[in-house]
Amino acid sequence: MSTQTIARGLEGVVFTESRMCFIDGQAGKLYYGGYPIQELAEKSNFEEVSFLLLHGRLPNKSELSQFAEKLASLRALPESLQAQIKQIPKSAHPMSALRTAVSELGMIDPAEEDVSKEGLYQKSLSLIAKFATIVAANKRIREGKEPLAPKPELSHAANFLYMSSGELPTPEQAKLMDVALILQAEHGFNASTFTAIATYSTQSDLYSTITAAVGALKGPRHGGANEAVMKMIGEIGTVENAKPWVAQKLANHERIMGMGHRVYHAYDPRAGVLEKYAHIAAETHGKSREYQILKIVEEEAGKVLSARGIYPNVDFYSGVVYSDLGYSLEHFTPIFAVARISGWTGHVLEYTELDNRLLRPDAHYTGLLDAKYLPVENR
Repeated sequence: MSTQTIARGLEGVVFTESRMCFIDGQAGKLYYGGYPIQELAEKSNFEEVSFLLLHGRLPNKSELSQFAEKLASLRALPESLQAQIKQIPKSAHPMSALRTAVSELGMIDPAEEDVSKEGLYQKSLSLIAKFATIVAANKRIREGKEPLAPKPELSHAANFLYMSSGELPTPEQAKLMDVALILQAEHGFNASTFTAIATYSTQSDLYSTITAAVGALKGPRHGGANEAVMKMIGEIGTVENAKPWVAQKLANHERIMGMGHRVYHAYDPRAGVLEKYAHIAAETHGKSREYQILKIVEEEAGKVLSARGIYPNVDFYSGVVYSDLGYSLEHFTPIFAVARISGWTGHVLEYTELDNRLLRPDAHYTGLLDAKYLPVENR
């Protein structure tokens, strides 16, 4: 039997190379393709960042225009898929609806099994474009409304907001969504991205690969964490109750949701950007209670937790941003998926350029050997 050291949770295990994302957890820095996340959030847009993740470089003006137009042309859903989404029970979690919709897309694509480089790229563009349409359509159907056709003249973020609410967003709202999507588009080999690569390494099709990733993101330890933060705000209730609530949690050594990250031992740079925009949204839309509660939680918890390298992560403020943009709790993780589809597909394309080696980890066996089999009547 093996005597190797077990890497619990695969922590510290390096299994491939990547140019897409670099995380300096000690310094609290995040780069997409070498570009600091703060610069991309402030100066770029989701279309440009998606190009960067798929191609490994930023586009020129003509390339960006063509890329954005191509995404816009792929947003509409097949009629059969729209009908399928309408049949999904309203009680089902929107992530389950998204997972089912991705499977349906695969079944109706006659080129589902085409895993050539060009085939994967074209499917990647289609999925990036359609994820926002699927999530928006499911939101409206759950609200008893008809899904809306996409508007090709709108940006990806603005169109997503329009299809979700039926109203044209303000430039400020579109920028807010753009920033949120950029910040969650990629983050290295997290659980859902690793799941995608593990699935794709079997030479499965891209739809199965992304369906698996959606299933991994659905978990509360991953994409569902921002839902937990909003539930925490609901539990606290009032701004006045925030300080005693934190004190009690710390005294009982209980976890405070949205604080701490497996990778970061400094302030999550994504949280720093989102905090700025959450503040702007709170002031603009008057929904300041949630933001005020979070600022108090951050300040009070930080007095104790910062010494242990525990700071707010991206989920701490993302839920407040989504709430201010008109989304209810159950849609937070699907919005995460609308962003992360670019990272997932980018990693699949990148892994294809490598050897696409089948992932096959081992385990340290702790069971019996040469056990004697007894007939069932003698046990």
